[in-house]
Amino acid sequence: MKLSKKSEYGLRALLELTLVHGKMTLQRHDIAVRQHIPVEFLEQILLSLKRAGLLSSRRGMKGGYTLIKQPRDITLGQVIRILDGPLAPIGCVSKTAYQKCSDCPYADKAQCPVQHVMGTVRDAIVGILDNYTLADFASGHRKG
Repeated sequence: MKLSKKSEYGLRALLELTLVHGKMTLQRHDIAVRQHIPVEFLEQILLSLKRAGLLSSRRGMKGGYTLIKQPRDITLGQVIRILDGPLAPIGCVSKTAYQKCSDCPYADKAQCPVQHVMGTVRDAIVGILDNYTLADFASGHRKG
């Protein structure tokens, strides 16, 4: 799994929103400046997170973005899936977007060596990202 710029920027934006959660809203321009994110790209990311029910926005001078849920209730895995899709390194081990391999000689067999290893990789990735919340992320504590 390679983290895309979209997910990297999304996590950095959510870090800013987590740090001010319950205190104030943040305008996209302020998030962009603080995190060195192109504002046009950030707007697309924030819109995706808003559509997914993680953020709300308000217009006007005192407007901006805010988290709808508590930071302890949002996992990094959830955010990455919203922005990038499945966490699995290959489609045939995905639990949320399974795709059968069309060109694999093991596709119709009970065991696939690649699938076995990549399933273990998926489990490790999911085990970390689905148990690491925005609250953990913002606190700087390492888990595990």
